[in-house]
Amino acid sequence: MSEEGLFDIHCHIIPSVDDGAADLKEAEELLRMEYSQGVRNIILTPHFRVGMFETPSKQIREQFSALKEAAYKITPGLNLYLGCEFHANMEMIEMLKKGYGAVMADSRYVLTEFSGRAPASYIRERLYALLLHGYKPIAAHVERYEAVRKNRGFLEELVDMGTLIQINADSLLGIEGFGAKRFCGRLLKAEMVHFVGSDCHGTVRRIPRIGKAYHYVQKKFGKKYAEEIFLKNPAKLLKDAVRQ
Repeated sequence: MSEEGLFDIHCHIIPSVDDGAADLKEAEELLRMEYSQGVRNIILTPHFRVGMFETPSKQIREQFSALKEAAYKITPGLNLYLGCEFHANMEMIEMLKKGYGAVMADSRYVLTEFSGRAPASYIRERLYALLLHGYKPIAAHVERYEAVRKNRGFLEELVDMGTLIQINADSLLGIEGFGAKRFCGRLLKAEMVHFVGSDCHGTVRRIPRIGKAYHYVQKKFGKKYAEEIFLKNPAKLLKDAVRQ
C-alpha cells in the first residue's frame, strides 16, 4: 500500500446534514473506522437532492470545519476534503454555478447520482451536459442503475464520452447481494471502474469498508489496478483542492 494511504471519495460522515452521521460523536467514530483501515484521505460527500436534501451550504461548511478540527485531534494525518453527492436534475448546471451542492474538493469533478430506474437517455443527457460545461462527472454507484445493469454497452458509451465510474465497496464485497457483486466483478475485470467509495452512512448501518475492498481488489485483480482506483485516480481529484 502506498505511504499516502487509501482514499474514500464517497461517504456521508459530516454530521447532521443528510441521512448519514447523526452527530459529531458518530462522525468521529466513522473517522476512526476509516483510519483503522488505512484510509488517510476522505472526500466527504453529503447529499444534495431537490426536495429531499437541501441543507444550506453555510451549514454544511460549518459542520465540515467542526469535523476537520475533531479529526486533527483523534486521527492525525487524516486529510478531509469537501465534496457532494449531487442527484441529477435539469437545472444542475446552474445550481452548481450558484453553489448549490459542491464539486469534489474544489475541482471540476462532480459526483453525480441518479435514481435506480432513470432511463439511459436521461443519464446520458445529464452527464453530457456536465461535460459540455467543463465539469468531469463521476457516476456514483453505477451498479444500482437498471439502465447500466441491463446494458454494459451503455456504460462503455458513457466512459468513452468522458464519464468516470464509481462503485461501492459493499457492492463489490457482496454485502449488497450476489448480483451486485457479480456485476461489479465484471466491471473490474474489464477495468471499467475508476473509483471505489464506501458510501458509508453510520457506525451500524452501512459502515465503511474501504480497507477490505482494497485488499479484495488487490487479491482478485492485481495490486496495480487496486492502487489505480484506490490511490492514483482519487489523488487526481485533489489537484485543484486549494481552498480546503
